[in-house]
Formats: sequence, structure tokens, C-alpha cells
Amino acid sequence: MPKKFARMTKTKKISLGMVAAGAAVMAGTVVSAPAASAATPAQSGGNVDTWIKQSLKVMHEKGIPGTYEGIRKNLMRESTGNPNAINNWDSNAMKGIPSKGLMQVIDPTFNAYHVAGTSTNIYDPVANITASANYAAHRYGSIDNVNSAY
Repeated sequence: MPKKFARMTKTKKISLGMVAAGAAVMAGTVVSAPAASAATPAQSGGNVDTWIKQSLKVMHEKGIPGTYEGIRKNLMRESTGNPNAINNWDSNAMKGIPSKGLMQVIDPTFNAYHVAGTSTNIYDPVANITASANYAAHRYGSIDNVNSAY
């Protein structure tokens, strides 16, 4: 591992997404998950802006705090907007529970904080964002308070 990359990971001043990208470059591969079902409304014809707005609507209805900006900064840091992103190299992945989707959430967290009315597919953008924001609200008060991997 190049010294600069090793030094960056030790300082913890980079995001999980940056580390994953560095690891993928080092390995010479980029890993992706199978695409979510095309039947999910958010997947068919959506984009980051649309998914965030749809999630915010659900969050507002369910009393989950968060803003567009808070979601977007975390989403872009974690997956750069790829709803099929999967992390197959970190400690969670080594335990068999890789982080998945736009917000890089693991299955147990997604299941525990899933919000009724959204898809149960972890790769569904709206379900992934909303469950992650729900988790962040319980743990940090709001997704807006999350400034690094969570």
C-alpha cells in the first residue's frame, strides 16, 4: 500500500467513500451490486435530486428530521450517487454484511430503521436514504449532524 494512502487512512480525515475508491484502484477493480428491481418507482427514471426529494417527503410525513443539503452531502460522500454501490472490503464486509446503496447502510441497520411505506429493497434509493436518515436521527439527532462515515 502506498505510504500516502496508508497515512490518509490513519488520519481518518477522509471519507469511507474515498477509502473504498482508493482500495478499488489499488485492487484494479470496482465492485458493484446487482441492480435493484426496475419495478421500484425511484429506480425507474429517478436521479439523486428526485430521490432526495421523494425521501424528504416520506421523512416529513413520518417526523424524521433532515434537509436536502444534509442528505446530499452524505450521499455523495458515501456513494457518489450510485444506488448500486456496495463496499466489499471493510470490516462490515469481512463479517458478511457489506454496506450498500446510496447511503452505504448495512442490512441489519436498514432492516431496523426501515420506514414503512418505502421499499424493502436496500438498493431502492428512496428506501435507502430514508432508512439511513431515520438511523441518523436516532443516533445523531439528524442526518444533518453526520459529517463522516456513520
